[in-house]
Amino acid sequence: MKAILQRVTSSSVVVDGNTIGKIERGLNILLGITHADNEDITKSFVEKIVNLRIFQDEQGKMNKSILDIKGEILLISQFTLYGDTTKGRRPSFVKAADPEKAKQIYDLAIELFSGYGLKVQTGEFGGYMDVEIHNDGPTTIILDSNEI
Repeated sequence: MKAILQRVTSSSVVVDGNTIGKIERGLNILLGITHADNEDITKSFVEKIVNLRIFQDEQGKMNKSILDIKGEILLISQFTLYGDTTKGRRPSFVKAADPEKAKQIYDLAIELFSGYGLKVQTGEFGGYMDVEIHNDGPTTIILDSNEI
């Protein structure tokens, strides 16, 4: 599992001209899922994300988590995070999970984030989306489940 976490002042996702997800202060999370991902990995990954201290405290230091600030999450599935460009000029996506498995893991992640009491908005799984991100800082963190 891979994720690009962007601390945002706001973020939204549009499909076919309609806004389907919108948040204020919190995290825009681009989530990539691979074949090896399972329920245990997803639980650990979500727990790591909600407790990361990447929001500023009163002194301007990154000391607060999304739970501390009662932030919001916009969760976007993004299989292209598993694009392999080591050979040729076109990415290969063989490391990305098949859509059925990826959707199950994605839905589990939504459930787990919501279980922490966070407002969670989503994109359209497998859909073509326009994502607007107002990166705060800018602050962007890359997470890989193989490294936590």
